Amino acid sequence: MDKKLVNAINKQLNYEIESAHVYLAMQGYVATLGLEGFENWLGIQYEEELAHAKKFIRYLNERGERVHITGFETPRNDFDSLLEVFEVSLEHEKGVTSRINNLMKIANEVNDYASISFLQWYVDEQVEEEDSFSTLIDKIKLVKDAGLYMLDKELATRVFVDPTTEE
Repeated sequence: MDKKLVNAINKQLNYEIESAHVYLAMQGYVATLGLEGFENWLGIQYEEELAHAKKFIRYLNERGERVHITGFETPRNDFDSLLEVFEVSLEHEKGVTSRINNLMKIANEVNDYASISFLQWYVDEQVEEEDSFSTLIDKIKLVKDAGLYMLDKELATRVFVDPTTEE
């Protein structure tokens, strides 16, 4: 594999771990609001981000490349509202999308067709991620306290499905 691409994938897998901690911190904040469904939903988001990192790790290992784990920034732990949590999340996911697009650009530049195929899953995943957060933001804006309770109950039903086992 081209070293530029290997380095970029290593940076991304570490960013996925960082993203997991972003959502874990958000989950901690939401727990203080007594919204167990939102807390559950963000906990699953944490698990998904770790699964994304593991998928990158497995890919580098399969290609005979070295994985490098690094540190990350301390995530934000305080917010002004539930809406802000999800608005910040959407912006975070847009940043992830940009990073994935950059990985795809590098893979195309170096003609690494295996990586292009592999990265397509992440491209598709980011469409889902952004849509999921956008939809929740719209719903949060629409509901009042009683509606927020109902939405919280709906979110409590989300379960983690490991995306790395789907192939």
